[in-house]
Amino acid sequence: MSIRRVACTGAGYFSQFHYEAWSRIPQVKVVGAMDKSIALAENTGHPAFTDLGQMLVATQPHVLDIITPPSTHAEFITIALEHRLEAIICQKPFCVSLNEARVVTELCKQAGVTLVIHENFRFQPWYRCIRTAIDRHLIGTVHQMTFRLRTGDGQGNEAYLDRQPYFQTMPRLLIHETGVHWIDTFRYILGKPLSVYADLRTMNPVIAGEDAAYVLFEFDYNKRALFDGNRLLDHAATNHRLTLGECLVEGTTGSLTVQGDGSVHHRVFGEMSTSTLLAAQAWPGFAGDCVFALQSHVLTALDAAHTPENTAEDYLEVLEVEAAVYQSATQHKRIVL
Repeated sequence: MSIRRVACTGAGYFSQFHYEAWSRIPQVKVVGAMDKSIALAENTGHPAFTDLGQMLVATQPHVLDIITPPSTHAEFITIALEHRLEAIICQKPFCVSLNEARVVTELCKQAGVTLVIHENFRFQPWYRCIRTAIDRHLIGTVHQMTFRLRTGDGQGNEAYLDRQPYFQTMPRLLIHETGVHWIDTFRYILGKPLSVYADLRTMNPVIAGEDAAYVLFEFDYNKRALFDGNRLLDHAATNHRLTLGECLVEGTTGSLTVQGDGSVHHRVFGEMSTSTLLAAQAWPGFAGDCVFALQSHVLTALDAAHTPENTAEDYLEVLEVEAAVYQSATQHKRIVL
């Protein structure tokens, strides 16, 4: 791997996982941190800036990591394209609209700059384990996949205020902010969705958006996936933010389960006992160290001149599916993609 200079925008809550993961990649030197609050930028321990253009001129990075809200994405990407960058990594939700996302994706394509969306759930070790098990035909032909999101943080007047208070005022919450992770994870494991049907509802009256949902996805070969999300309920875990819930994948010769501790278990069809494919462990970083895994993957792909997973051009499909979910809920019908 070549040594790459990385600059970052954003120094809010989630950025800590980005900076910490970059610090563990020997081939990376973080050369700048930009935030509208100079104090927050300085707290990262890296050269601090409040202006993106100034940071890019001063630090000359190879990679820009955008860790700021969607309202900043189009502006920051456009500014970044004025400099000689190799790649841009942008947090999700990506841009403020599907149309805006399409515009900046095309700008990067024309400029020859790799734009990757930081959708890290598919990099969590339990989903990589599931994908490997399916590829090895451990459960035969896959019929269905279910994820039950049970974060347990959405009850009462104080819901979300301790960590992400803006959740209370988001007009679209569960799918746009959280469920989108499984739109991408389902397609990583099962392929491109063909249709969606959604039932969305708001259970806690103090929030603006939806906090519970059933979303049914259709895939090739008659496969189905169900996202069953409810932020008011919990699941069996000491850390509800590790997996955010429980997963079941069922096939003709067996099934795979992900428990709240991140372990993956395999049961052969017709048997009572299970074997452990991935044991629970003390992963560093965020949620199975998926931020580190994504960042490392992007750098490896750049070195090998390969296309990384979740380029913006590919990720537009996720945004299209998300839009169809909300359309389905509004129109109370199945939406063909």
